[in-house]
Amino acid sequence: AGHVQLDSRPLTTKDGNKNITEVDALDTRQTLDPEVQYKMNHQRRGVALIFNHEHFFWHLRLTDRRGTLADRNNLKRSLTDLGFEVRHFDDLKAEDMLQKLYEASKDDHSNADCFVCVFLSHGENDHIYAYDAQIKIEAITDMFRGDKCQSLVGKPKIFIIQACRGDKHDDPVIPQDTVDSSNESTVNETEVDAAGVYTLPAGADFIMCYSVAQGYFSHRETVNGSWYIQDLCEALRKHGSSLEFTELLTVVNRKVSHRKVDMCRDINAIGKKQIPCFASMLTKKLYFHPKSK
Repeated sequence: AGHVQLDSRPLTTKDGNKNITEVDALDTRQTLDPEVQYKMNHQRRGVALIFNHEHFFWHLRLTDRRGTLADRNNLKRSLTDLGFEVRHFDDLKAEDMLQKLYEASKDDHSNADCFVCVFLSHGENDHIYAYDAQIKIEAITDMFRGDKCQSLVGKPKIFIIQACRGDKHDDPVIPQDTVDSSNESTVNETEVDAAGVYTLPAGADFIMCYSVAQGYFSHRETVNGSWYIQDLCEALRKHGSSLEFTELLTVVNRKVSHRKVDMCRDINAIGKKQIPCFASMLTKKLYFHPKSK
């Protein structure tokens, strides 16, 4: 018998539940192939949920998110083109949003490649906002862990969060090897999303995609939508079926980092920058190869 080395042990939480990892041991004799890919030739690509929030209950004192419908429609097109079954919801109350997520976690994903969930909203610390209340991000991702959603075990679970995450801007630093090529176009106004959410761990085969690195503002144009979703959708259209997904997200990081605020009611925001980030717990390479007709 070959020697087996424990890679990680299940941790017991305060409530006694096991934090189940989907691969708890590695055979030390096994050579891991760095080119191994997720199996993406199931009968269907999978479900993509989009939770879009433009308006909020007045008591929360959150501003409307003008331009978010452009994000929703842009994402719907891009994800549909990749073969996803897109379901979008607008301004749901927290209870209704959690119910939709619970129903999705109980669906049978056995003939699907993966699962995508997108949140377009305000966010703060470890939660995002529904129409009337905040929801912990961990409470959402927990529904799709291996012990709660067995038909997604070993499959990519992609969470995309367009919500602001901080109280400072990324001050522009001009690389010495670049030439100033200022763009005078001020087609629409840029708004800054309120507050900010933290990067959170999720579990094996999750990837958490955030519109902005921790501690900085996330920018949204009132006509064209947010910088991050605009550039993510463009990258998905151009490279979605050919580029490995984390490499695609790196391209998005670069594209967003080249933007700057041209027109904003907050004069302190003019010229300010943004950099997205992602936290990958994927265990294989992820490609959205075209599905055979």
